[in-house]
Amino acid sequence: MLDPSAGDVVLDIGCGTGQTLLQLAERVGTEGQVIGVDVAPLLLEIARQRTGPLSQVRLIQADAQSLDLLSESADAVFSRFGVMSFNDPVAAFANFRRVLRPSGVLAFTCWRSLKHNELDHLPLSAAGLQSPVDERPFSFADPEYIRRTLEAAGFGEIIIQSHDEKVSSGDLDAMTRVLLKVGPLGKIVRENPALRTTAEPLLRKTLAALGDPSKVELLASVWIVTARAGAAPR
Repeated sequence: MLDPSAGDVVLDIGCGTGQTLLQLAERVGTEGQVIGVDVAPLLLEIARQRTGPLSQVRLIQADAQSLDLLSESADAVFSRFGVMSFNDPVAAFANFRRVLRPSGVLAFTCWRSLKHNELDHLPLSAAGLQSPVDERPFSFADPEYIRRTLEAAGFGEIIIQSHDEKVSSGDLDAMTRVLLKVGPLGKIVRENPALRTTAEPLLRKTLAALGDPSKVELLASVWIVTARAGAAPR
């Protein structure tokens, strides 16, 4: 459903360091605009460096839930893993709907449950760190919860599709290094650096047992969600 074209205005929620900004900017061209929103100033600074030459990219540091943009000013709202941590999801999505034109489209990806994501639960299990786990990244694991949230925010034509894909950061060394920085295990290790000494060899051993050390892959499971602003249920 999301198919941005030249001249469109697209809002990128949780744009992070800007990879999706570059992709969207190419689609909308210089006659369009991509508005990247993120709460983290360090990530936005990297995004600013990456998108500096692109006149169609605008960056805003803000909590997207209370983002103050003109009503009916955007053709699409997009997010890649940037919508799962709102304090009030209904209010956040209602705000996005307000910003969208009547023909506007919402499209986002979010994680399915922890148990469905080998990318997240295998590193935890390997390191023997089953808890505590931050559940916020998996707050949209239930598709019916997603549907109820979007309907309450006024969206219609809601489509929720599952997608599974093997992902990799490279060889055994690279995958070990990345998993100790990101995801549930990465968060625990960042907050408790002393755990790295025991977690790293255990994780490395488990990843090595998967097979080819030149490319280590783990399964990632997500929902791909689309909806329309002008098709609210009656």
